[in-house]
Parts: sequence; C-alpha cells; structure tokens
Amino acid sequence: MEKILDRFLRYVSVDTQSNEESESQPSATKELDLLRMLCRELQEMGVEASLDEYGYVMGSIPSNIDEEVPAVGFIAHVDTAPDAPGVNVKPQIIKDYDGGEIPLKGVPDLSLKPSEFPEMLKYKGQTLITTDGTTLLGADDKAGVAEIMDAVQYITSHPEFRHGTVKIGFTPDEEIGRGVVKFDVGKFGADFAYTMDGGEVGELEYENFNAASARIHIQGRNVHPGYAKGKMKNSILIAMELNDLLPIEQRPEYTEGYEGFNHIISFKGTVEETDFAYIIRDHDREKFEKKKAFVAECVDFINKKYGPGTAEAVIKDQYYNMKSQLEPHMHVVDKAVKAMEMAGIKPKIQPIRGGTDGANLSFKGLPCPNIFAGGLNFHGKMEYVPLESIEKASEVILNIISLYAGQPA
Repeated sequence: MEKILDRFLRYVSVDTQSNEESESQPSATKELDLLRMLCRELQEMGVEASLDEYGYVMGSIPSNIDEEVPAVGFIAHVDTAPDAPGVNVKPQIIKDYDGGEIPLKGVPDLSLKPSEFPEMLKYKGQTLITTDGTTLLGADDKAGVAEIMDAVQYITSHPEFRHGTVKIGFTPDEEIGRGVVKFDVGKFGADFAYTMDGGEVGELEYENFNAASARIHIQGRNVHPGYAKGKMKNSILIAMELNDLLPIEQRPEYTEGYEGFNHIISFKGTVEETDFAYIIRDHDREKFEKKKAFVAECVDFINKKYGPGTAEAVIKDQYYNMKSQLEPHMHVVDKAVKAMEMAGIKPKIQPIRGGTDGANLSFKGLPCPNIFAGGLNFHGKMEYVPLESIEKASEVILNIISLYAGQPA
C-alpha cells in the first residue's frame, strides 16, 4: 500500500497548470497526464472508472451493505493555478518542524517565515511540505486528490469496511472557473458529494462568493508626442483613470470575511490600446450585482468623457453562492461536522473567500459542500501543507462514508 506522502509527491511532480487563454476542455492537454494516471490507478484498485472526452474521471465503488443508503461522492480538481509556475516542482520535506524560518532553497535568501505567516506555528512538531521557492506546490488541489485516492486504497484493501455506494470524481480547469461546466451529474450518480478543496485543517464551507469576470478594452489615439497637444488619447492613462474610479476599500487587500472585492488581475497596454481585467466577488447577491453595475457605470463615464467607443467591457458571471442550494440539505454539512469530530478535529465553518467546483455542482442539483485539503498560501511560491492535515482529511472521508452507512468508523 502506497503511503499518502509518496502519493502526494508523485502527483505534484506532474505539471497540470490550466490555461485561461485556451477555449478547449481540458484547457491544457498536460492535465490529461494526471487524469489518465488517476483513472488507471482506480482501475488497478478494482474500481470501475472512466475518463471522458472533457477530462472528467468518474469512479464508482459499489455498496457492500444490504441497507439502502445515499450514494456519496468525493471530488477534487487536478489543475494548478496560472498565478505561479507549476512545472518541475521540487518539494521540501521538513520533519518535526521547529517553529523557525524555512529556507526555500531554490531561491537565495527566500524563506517561509512565521513572522509573515504566523499560522505556521500551529504546526510545530509536524511534517511540513513546502516549495523550493521556484514554483507553487500544487497542494491546491493535489492534496485533495491524494486524500481521496488514499481513502479508496483503504476501502478496496479492507473488505470488512462497511460502506454504501461511493463515487469518485476528478476534474480539470477548476482554477480558471470551468471545472464542472460539462460535468454530468446524472452520470456521476451521487446523491450528495463533497469537494476536498479547502484550506487548513478543520475548514468546512457551504457558502462561497458570487463571481464574475470583467475584461475591459480602452481604445486610445497615438500621435507623435511632439505634436500631441489636443490630439493624443493615451489609453494607458485612461485605463488607470478608470481603475481609480473603483473604491479602494473594495480591493482584496482591504477585505475579509463576508466583504466582497474588485481585483485587477492583468494589465497590458500601449498608448494606442490597453486591455485589463478584473474578478468581481461578493457573498451577497445584491451587492454582487451592484459591483458589476458600478464597473459598467465607470465604463460609461469614460465614454462620456473621452468619446463613444473609448471603453468597452465584457462582464460575465462565473458562479454563484451555493448557500441557497445547501440550506435545504444541511444534513450533508452535519455529517461532515460529525466526521471531523470523530477524527479529533474542531470544525471551522466559514464562508469561502473564493470559489469551488462544489458551487456549480450544487446549482446542477448535487449538494456539495467543501472540506479542507490542508494546504496554505495557495497559488504562490509560499504554498505549503502539513502532512498530518492530509492524513486527517483522508480519515474524514472514511468517517463520512461510515456515517452514511450507519456505522461510525
């Protein structure tokens, strides 16, 4: 039986970074390298599994009990974020962490510091897995993948373990907001499911942001600067002016909890043309709609000031707060709370300040809260995950399965 650490390290070695510029699914063919591997490994463990044309791996473990109980699913995404390099990952294993700084040896003078990330001190004495400073780690969400596969390994090698029907799902492209756009909930066959895609140990989430993207184009007018008076329209400056119209206090670095934000994520321009983009987020649907409307009003203001056609915006909704879909099925959340308590974990129920495949799945008719995968500092070179958190997440999966089968693990 493969140890969960070895499994996790093997998965993060596969480059699966998704590509937001691509229109295909999966958005990057390299995601299929890990998806094929997972499908094959499930089959080798005796699980009926398939990989479809859209990059979805679906597996099914039949019930081994006589009672009729709900089919429960566990889902994780294989892609890593476009925000930092994801190829040639070189993890560092820090055993019996002493509470000090951890040098990231791939970059001179770069360290993971408790003074900057004080939550590191919660994990003194544990085994931390970090990056070497040159890439992200990929615990988001390969920790979740490893946790699910470790639980499957336990189930298939312990026939005495009582369980109902268990469904397994692995998806591409979650990091670019397209993870389950074509996911067939009926084919998957679960009554309820959980994404293993949260942060630190104990997190349990059934509320997430409403989310939209806004792409803005500014058309300027370039004239030789020596003869530009009254003629030039510098698109870079106009774009900066539009950005300054948005409330500073609604930038992500000034928000927390249920506070939403407008986050500029890219900016590329010349005097003639500039393109930039935002993500718009809020838990409250009414505030979310107002944020989108205000961006549109800013575009209108620029066009009134500089002439029609100066600014154009394309604003698209990405996903919605799954709270409304989970509230009629709160027993799904209650099961997760009980499963964590059985594992000696104090649940931390909180809103996701981000998104999850579970949001779109919930609106597709599959109630799907989000459970911790254990990682911290996602999407960057400071990412790390405690091994003990990964182990606890796998234990929680088995506890949930046992609870649905009517018998504690």
